[in-house]
Amino acid sequence: MSNDKLRLVGFIVNPIAGMGGAVGLKGTDRRDILEKAIFLGAKPVAPIKAEFFLRELVPFKEKLKLLVGAGVMGEDEAEKFGFKFDVIGERKEETTAEDTVRIAEEIKRRGADILVFCGGDGTACDVFKAVGETMPVMGVPAGVKMHSAVFAVTPQAAARIVTRFLFYGLPLQQAEVMDIDEEDFRKGRVSAKLYGFMLVPYEPLLIQGAKTAVPITESELRNQAAIAVYIIDNMDPETLYIIGPGTTTKVIGDLLKADKTLLGVDIFQGKRLVAKDVNEMQILEHIKCRKTKIIVTPIGGQGFIFGRGNQQISSRIIWQVGLDNIIVIATRSKINNLKCLRVDTGDPELDAEFRRKKIRIIIDYGVVVEMPVE
Repeated sequence: MSNDKLRLVGFIVNPIAGMGGAVGLKGTDRRDILEKAIFLGAKPVAPIKAEFFLRELVPFKEKLKLLVGAGVMGEDEAEKFGFKFDVIGERKEETTAEDTVRIAEEIKRRGADILVFCGGDGTACDVFKAVGETMPVMGVPAGVKMHSAVFAVTPQAAARIVTRFLFYGLPLQQAEVMDIDEEDFRKGRVSAKLYGFMLVPYEPLLIQGAKTAVPITESELRNQAAIAVYIIDNMDPETLYIIGPGTTTKVIGDLLKADKTLLGVDIFQGKRLVAKDVNEMQILEHIKCRKTKIIVTPIGGQGFIFGRGNQQISSRIIWQVGLDNIIVIATRSKINNLKCLRVDTGDPELDAEFRRKKIRIIIDYGVVVEMPVE
């Protein structure tokens, strides 16, 4: 591929992806859930992530031409940054999964060098329906459910992967396309399904990989219990604790005989549960002028402590609580399968602040290790 050739990049934005995260609705695949998210004050997430991605491509824009979805599905962002582009489809106020499929099919037909989509697992499944393994793709993470391995770790990382693929050459690899049942997810159950594989440029440090579960063995359960007991022994009755989702964090609630959610964010005052399955605005209301700590556990196989599945704990909340008041817990087996921790808060300044320090992780009763954020 000669460096003077104009590269053709397909670009699709799912404008409603991620809107259920901060308001605690765990997805917006159904129209009624989207309407509820809007009622609760949800703001568009994907357009912002799309802008983060395109801003990184601006130095290359004279060498690129974009094939974009009409209006809010990519055209608006491409026009804002001055890219050359052709529009596919017609501008619509309300978009659907079928629009994504049709646009992706047309991008494939026109022979784009790569198809970039901004959304979550549901968007990945829509793109898979259209292109399968017939062309390279790259996911810009903007959803709530992020189990698939076709996404970069951040929008900025997605841009770096795309430019390296187009201008310097990266090999392709198969990556899993997965999704979960949102109704089960809202009920605290994870029902993940493998839909197939797509081809992504191989850049292991910048691709998030598929979410993996740690096997629940007797030693794993003991390790979780030891961590939970340590947290409980050190809880201050006057401090609020924002506790994120996960099996390890849920053990804290179990040992306190509190009905903590598995997949939601809950608030404790000391050892007492005071609010269940809260959204961003509810958290902000609780923590006003209160001493607060945040307890989270990394996602297995990915290492994310913020930005995947716990978007209720927003950048506004993290800034208010402070990085020094974040407690990360994880079992030894989970940590042994991670090289680093990751964040994707939607706030580049906050993400950079995390990367300037190593994070302390409680891995057993009173046992702490440090790990960088990359």
